[in-house]
Amino acid sequence: MNFKEKLIDILDNILDLDRESIDRLIEAPADSSMGDLALPCFHLAKTLKKAPNVIASELKDKINPEPYFKKIEAVGPYLNFFYDDKMLKKVVVEEALTNGTQYGKMNIGNNQSVVIDYSSTNIAKPFHIGHIRSTLIGNALYNIGKRLGYNTIGVNHLGDYGTQFGLLITAFKKWSNKEEVEASPIDKFLELYVRINKEAEENPALRDEAHEWFKKLENKDEEAVKIWSWMKELSLIEFNRVYERLGINFDSYNGEAFYSDMLPAIEKELRDKDLITISDGCEIVDLSEFDMPPLMVKKSNGTSTYATRDLACAEYRKKTYDFAKNIYVVATQQNLHFKQLFKTLELMGYDWAKDCVHVGFGMVSLEDGTLSTRKGQVLYLEDVINKAVSKTFDLINSRNPDLENKEEVAEMVGIGALKFQEFYNQRIKDYVFSWDKTLSFEGETGPYVQYSYARCSSLINKSGIDPDLNDIKDELLIDEEINMLKEIYQIPSVVVDSFEKYEPYFISRQIIEVVKSFNRYYYNNQIITDDKELTRHRIAFASLVKTVIKSQLDLLGIATPERM
Repeated sequence: MNFKEKLIDILDNILDLDRESIDRLIEAPADSSMGDLALPCFHLAKTLKKAPNVIASELKDKINPEPYFKKIEAVGPYLNFFYDDKMLKKVVVEEALTNGTQYGKMNIGNNQSVVIDYSSTNIAKPFHIGHIRSTLIGNALYNIGKRLGYNTIGVNHLGDYGTQFGLLITAFKKWSNKEEVEASPIDKFLELYVRINKEAEENPALRDEAHEWFKKLENKDEEAVKIWSWMKELSLIEFNRVYERLGINFDSYNGEAFYSDMLPAIEKELRDKDLITISDGCEIVDLSEFDMPPLMVKKSNGTSTYATRDLACAEYRKKTYDFAKNIYVVATQQNLHFKQLFKTLELMGYDWAKDCVHVGFGMVSLEDGTLSTRKGQVLYLEDVINKAVSKTFDLINSRNPDLENKEEVAEMVGIGALKFQEFYNQRIKDYVFSWDKTLSFEGETGPYVQYSYARCSSLINKSGIDPDLNDIKDELLIDEEINMLKEIYQIPSVVVDSFEKYEPYFISRQIIEVVKSFNRYYYNNQIITDDKELTRHRIAFASLVKTVIKSQLDLLGIATPERM
């Protein structure tokens, strides 16, 4: 049951407006003391030829608020509606009983396929802190989409092709060997990549040699393919260790190389559709008509570009998954590339180009400058995880040294702190990575939410009661419980909003509000009392909050320790 829908039903019988117009008028007051929903009457003044405050007062007298609203108030030009407490409790408890830790589950997706392209790490390069945003945001959208009934398909579009592999193969053959690399693969690959980029600035012939090696790779040269496959295998071993610790999974690891055999067909299609122009020996799609630079399809030396591979990838995804949405979770630095890509797909005659979406996000930089793999200025994500877990373990030892499974809890809380920090701000914002801020356990953080979950568990265990949400009684409700119910009630609409706007931040902010509301309640009220009925009522509330916290942290990929 949706209170806003019920209010639209009521107003639909009174106002000479369609439901969509009424829906747009209804808002949530900034001050909750002014009601839960409000109808501003300014828009009605012109048609009704009355002052807004008069309209509000007259409408109030026409409306019977029961059973969904306990009262209506006309305050100046606003008509304010207050949820009925019993109905609010009924709605929240029924949702929790129905869906449990899948709170907010619904089938608005109707099993439509949504491809989500995220993480997309580069083979033979470090899995660094800059990759954390795409990895975590994409994984959250994957989880949220599933909760809403979509068939989400997680794709790790590996950066496993392109000129950088020509550079790496050149560097490897000149300056290293197999044993040296296998002793510490990613470190050695980074060292080689930095060295060849630096030396190529002074010796352009090195870059020409690299182009030749990539051309050999595209032409399936046996030695080039063997070295490239070995580099990819070593990299995936390193990457998968980090993914496993983060709890990140993918349905496909099809990277750029997967589409290489499809490129001749894409190039032919572009030529057949008269979209190719020759410029300085390169094949391009001219996009000047749309105020964009050209999309390069083939370089003058005959090698392909990642834009061509992205065209092949988009076509493959449509044919394979028949997606309703094809979402690319990639930094805002690639805004232009995706505009060019989507416009080219449109020019190719694909109406599904409108279903391709770039979900951009701000960049991560270090306190002493930006991240740059080419210059070797990186912070390995695994090092960040290790430090977060180590700091958490030290805190546990100082605050709760007798805690069982300390290592396991430290892993859950340390990684939870990292993840929640990522979701705490809107994705579009740039931020500077700071150890102190990321690993803080004070204030509105992941550990604060996890600790509240553990507190609920502790209360339930201490009471010895097997909680039953039906023990939440209308006659025992107090204001703080009603406030909690209001925050919990918002969750399903927040989950929908977060998917429609590709913004997991909405979920982290809402669960913070639930947790703050619960902790105020906990500090101001005795939960386990001498009154058995009251205790069962309050333990049931703790169980409700515990269920809801887990339901939302699951979407963000954050673990919920029973004890902390």
